[in-house]
Amino acid sequence: MNKTFKLSIITISVLVASGCSSLGVEPWERDLLAKKQMALTSSPLDAALDDHIYFSKEASSGGRSFAGGGCGCN
Repeated sequence: MNKTFKLSIITISVLVASGCSSLGVEPWERDLLAKKQMALTSSPLDAALDDHIYFSKEASSGGRSFAGGGCGCN
């Protein structure tokens, strides 16, 4: 391989690798993520009712976060 081809491959590799270096939230973007609309559960009342339904099914403890049900068969 000639020297310019190797140099161009290295340059392209560095550019591609540095394309993901700026991932993350910048300080001036945090105010947008702190808004109520950006929450994972947009309606806390609906989420609480859904949790109550999951916790109440077959007398299971833990609802959707634990395996198994009220029958004891994990």
